[in-house]
Amino acid sequence: MMESEDHRPEEKATGSAWLVHASGLHARPAIKLTKLAKRFSADVVVGTQAGGPWKDAKSIAQVLSMKVPARETLFFEARGADAAAAIAALVGLVNADFEPALDALSLTQGAGNEPS
Repeated sequence: MMESEDHRPEEKATGSAWLVHASGLHARPAIKLTKLAKRFSADVVVGTQAGGPWKDAKSIAQVLSMKVPARETLFFEARGADAAAAIAALVGLVNADFEPALDALSLTQGAGNEPS
């Protein structure tokens, strides 16, 4: 019986950010959050407490169901190969009040999708 050569433990990362968006986590910022989370292969969850309960950060319905008001802390946890990158991107998005910098967008966009 052959064993897999890849025995590395699954990467786990956590992070948090203060939600300063004046209207809280309403539809527009929630869509930006879920779209960004979907760019990563890691499983990503979000909550309003460090220990959960958690919601799937890739599900717009679950993120909106949180009804997070302004001035709350969002906690993130990710598991998978790109967990640290996912957490860094999501925390950065919230810290930037859901207006990601152009350089951050270019890092997460797929190559070859630009018009010629």
